[in-house]
Amino acid sequence: MFGRDHIEYKSADQVRLMRRAGLVVADVHAAVRAAVTVGVTTAELDAVAAEVLRSAGAMSSFLGYEGYPATICVSVNDEVIHGIPGDRVLRPGDLVSVDAGAVVEGWHGDAAFSMVVPGPDGEEPDPADVALVETTERATWAGIAALATADRLDAVGAAVEDVAEGGPYGIVEEYVGHGIGTQMHQDPDVPNYRTRGRGPRVRPGLCVAIEPMLTRGDGSTELCEDEWTVVTDDGSRAAHWEHTVAVLEGGLWVLTAPDGGAAGLAPFGVTVAPLD
Repeated sequence: MFGRDHIEYKSADQVRLMRRAGLVVADVHAAVRAAVTVGVTTAELDAVAAEVLRSAGAMSSFLGYEGYPATICVSVNDEVIHGIPGDRVLRPGDLVSVDAGAVVEGWHGDAAFSMVVPGPDGEEPDPADVALVETTERATWAGIAALATADRLDAVGAAVEDVAEGGPYGIVEEYVGHGIGTQMHQDPDVPNYRTRGRGPRVRPGLCVAIEPMLTRGDGSTELCEDEWTVVTDDGSRAAHWEHTVAVLEGGLWVLTAPDGGAAGLAPFGVTVAPLD
């Protein structure tokens, strides 16, 4: 099961178990996205996510993890990741990033999305925020698509950086993607930028969470006093997207996408491999 670099390579049956967790995460995303509106608190979004998990018989990957006190992470505006849900009220034009993880029968799924809170009267959001969200999502899919033909894992970061440089946007380097399976965070690390090292080989059974974080500033961050929330140094807005991806004998399957990643990968000329 384990190979070099202590990577937990999964069997096809284990990937199917992870797929169950991934689909629960997708359901959490759908419910929370639908609940994002002017006047809702981030704690209310957390409650929505908790109910989806409860109904699915799943557990949160986050709640209690190293003392984390909530079901999901909700990060707003200059908050990059790990925002703790509370009494903050969402306002029109806020840029919200939601990160969620689920555990089903001991296997984890992990994914994130970003969106701009729509105004009550149809006001247009800041085009720069919309572009940041769209670019970060595109960078995520570019990184995933790179796995389809990659020999080494460094191809993911190179693909993400190619997209980010077209902005240009700052890439958060202090926090990276990761292996995932029987634990939420496993080897290997998956940087969102070019590295000198090539990383481990990409081979069937590898499961990773790919999660670019881009900012409208220079990408540098600092940790808040709550010891969880990460914000941009310069106060610029940030976006975060993530999916859990499995490398199979025949190609890729995005475990946290309801369609396996077909729509997201199509623009890159990549088709998903059948999971069954």
